[in-house]
Amino acid sequence: MAESGADIPPRLAEKYDLQIVPMHIAFGAETRDDGSFPSEEICAFYDRTGILPKTSGSVPEDFAKAFDAARERWPQAEILHLAYSAATTCSYQSALIAAEGREYVRSLDTGVACAGQGAVVLSLARLLEENPDWGMEEAAKAAGDLIDRVRMCFIPDDLEYLRAGGRVSNAVALAGRVLGIHPLIEFVNGELVATKKLRGKLLKLAPQLVRDYAEGQGLDQEELWLIWTPGFPDEVRAVVEETAKALGFRTVTWIKSGGVITTHAGPSAFGVVGFAHS
Repeated sequence: MAESGADIPPRLAEKYDLQIVPMHIAFGAETRDDGSFPSEEICAFYDRTGILPKTSGSVPEDFAKAFDAARERWPQAEILHLAYSAATTCSYQSALIAAEGREYVRSLDTGVACAGQGAVVLSLARLLEENPDWGMEEAAKAAGDLIDRVRMCFIPDDLEYLRAGGRVSNAVALAGRVLGIHPLIEFVNGELVATKKLRGKLLKLAPQLVRDYAEGQGLDQEELWLIWTPGFPDEVRAVVEETAKALGFRTVTWIKSGGVITTHAGPSAFGVVGFAHS
């Protein structure tokens, strides 16, 4: 089980019987479930109104409903919830509250979000498929290993959505636009931290980020996950994919960001997810 903010494609959630719990996004007075609409609507709403939608985590009632639905479908099953970073949202705490009295539920904080969380969930799902005799202890141990090794970073194309959300000042956003500055944002101890300032156009920066991050983090070449938000240019996608394959990555999986990350990063953002070697 995971939150919708993990941005797991519906076809893969269905393939592995993953249970997705909605996070929420408020468009002014209207609150909608993340994942129930295309993330392009975030950008369209902001362009139309000048108001940035607001995100919120899953609440205990969301998890209680999901736990009960899963238990009804699989009466003997145990539920392993791999949570959106607890440092960034209330979802993990909500799951713990909902799990009280439900001894068949265990929650682990993945310390990441978006495709980082999704990569942990999907990788564990594949391991469970390969090891059908595993119980909760084996699954939780394997999940812990994946959590220890997952690495994620992203760059927004510009700072407008960070400015609108109050995360950077007007002056910083203006300077970023004029000078072509992109903060490199990474998960550090579960928190989003701007670790560097990169300068240039996406066409140059995105493939360079793949090279630098893969080498700097010592990423396993089995699979690389690449994050994109609405508006990400096709020409940049092609160059990035060529770069990843030239570096030896056997599988390159593109993950479209849902409403939560799109709200924070804005259009044409780009991110990299992989697992460090054991």
